[in-house]
Amino acid sequence: MFGFFQTVPRTENFNEEWSFFPEADKKKRSKSMFSWLGGDSGKKKNKEVLESVSEGLRKIYKQKLLPLEEFHKFHEFHSPALDDPDFDAKPMILLVGQYSTGKTTFIRYLLESDFPGIRIGPEPTTDRFIAVMHGEEEGIIPGNALVVDAKKQFRALSGFGNAFLNRFQCSSVNNQVLESVTIVDTPGILSGEKQRIDRGYDFTGVLEWFAERVDRIILLFDAHKLDISDEFKRCIEALAGNEDKIRIVLNKSDMVDHQQLMRVYGALMWSLGKVFKTPEVSRVYLGSFWDHPLHYDINRRLFQDEQHDLFQDLQALPRNAALRKLNDLIKRARLAKVHAYIIAELRKQMPSMIGKEKKKKELIQNLDKIFEQLQREHNISPGDFPDVHKMREKLANQDFTKFNPIKPKLLEVVDGMLATDIARLMAQIPKEEAAAPLNGETPKSETVRGGAFSQTTEAETPFGFGRGEGFDKGANESEWIVNRERTTADSTFDSLGPVNGFLSGRAAKEHMVKSKLPNSVLGKIWKLADIDKDGQLDGDEFALANYLINLKLEGHELPLELPKHLIPPSKRATQDAVYPTLSSSENQNNYAECDD
Repeated sequence: MFGFFQTVPRTENFNEEWSFFPEADKKKRSKSMFSWLGGDSGKKKNKEVLESVSEGLRKIYKQKLLPLEEFHKFHEFHSPALDDPDFDAKPMILLVGQYSTGKTTFIRYLLESDFPGIRIGPEPTTDRFIAVMHGEEEGIIPGNALVVDAKKQFRALSGFGNAFLNRFQCSSVNNQVLESVTIVDTPGILSGEKQRIDRGYDFTGVLEWFAERVDRIILLFDAHKLDISDEFKRCIEALAGNEDKIRIVLNKSDMVDHQQLMRVYGALMWSLGKVFKTPEVSRVYLGSFWDHPLHYDINRRLFQDEQHDLFQDLQALPRNAALRKLNDLIKRARLAKVHAYIIAELRKQMPSMIGKEKKKKELIQNLDKIFEQLQREHNISPGDFPDVHKMREKLANQDFTKFNPIKPKLLEVVDGMLATDIARLMAQIPKEEAAAPLNGETPKSETVRGGAFSQTTEAETPFGFGRGEGFDKGANESEWIVNRERTTADSTFDSLGPVNGFLSGRAAKEHMVKSKLPNSVLGKIWKLADIDKDGQLDGDEFALANYLINLKLEGHELPLELPKHLIPPSKRATQDAVYPTLSSSENQNNYAECDD
């Protein structure tokens, strides 16, 4: 006993020994001595900062969320566990619609080429799920082989059985569009209860699985086929919880004239209002997505604008892919927490000995009341709870006595993940995008290119979006485009009383405000028209100001800088204006400047 106390060094001797080590060695030893308290957090933190966002998502899912899911059998009720390819996969676009609405033709239009297994016709031709992916060689991978490929994100689909796998395939195509995205074609949705039974697999369940993992869901409607069948309604309901991913396309809109199109659009909005249980109006893109001549070309400009908006949305998918995966993981974590409370509450209310089956039926019957109770106890939003009817179906085949009680430590870890890890990864997304060019890396396609998204058409031909219209009008002409409307502007200029050939700012303002445009817009027009920046307008500058006012009144956007072809010939010798491009980013900046 006394010997034990003698082995403990005195404090002063310990300090003397400790002071013998160099300062750097002291820090090292101190760090290793007390690392058991919380691990080598500094090294761990630095390592996490260097990892990619997708790697960080994979790590926090497997270390912090997956244990909670497994402990409370989350995968038996909701979505299967996520695999590594789910975090690294390219953005996916899912096409859903009734037969003959142009789903397969839409893919062909985007790719500007065929793909293996393509079948197009007025009858229900596509009878399977086809994942159109990029590959160096064209070919088809059957479903059974596809779900065992560890590099693909489809392994969890094996749970839907052979009946589905026989109707699932991957078509590989060497196409530039597919370097950025994967497109999933689906069987045409039919009407009638018999069709659902004849499929032999859980069709809506497969759609739900894809909906949770894709980046965009495109619902296609035919201008002549607006009815929403029973199966189509079930499919749309299976997409619930992913409304932010849904885009609605009214295809084949050129098959009706403008008056009929207005009626068709109204009928479609009425039908959608009965299916989508939201007060907001869904955005519907009108167009005709194939390479055939337009039947009625009176709406050509409308179709061009709508296609441009839709393509911009699709082109942004690679840039927003990491943010989408982050958002989906947050939704999954919130659902897993609620699921844990539900399972634990059911386990808690089960008797220990007799009457288990009777109590189970009672609990399933009163599941909605249990949901309300948990909302109050844990301050959970009603929107975080799963569908009560689907939950009842899943619970019917479960043994409640095998459910686990709540484990606070697991919930604390998930709460910490949502509070700190997710925020850190969100802050890392813009840094990762900015660091890619600095490291000599080409970002994995910040935008979709090739096929119908080709920039060549936009830049090098007169058929690009906005070419020959608005401020681009007259770009390739030798004559100054403003001269065509010069007569009226000159007479107005003379009537305003110019002094020595110049009109003062006050006099010009009195005339310009008659257009009823906001002062912010008129101020921008003044900056563009007053080329020599002397605070007054000569005849050419006044004519230019009137031309820009008329452009704005016709609904066109103003340029950020004056294009070279709009500069008056008398002033071109002193100007070296940059020719602007009509892009979405410039338009957004323009809006922002006008708002200011």
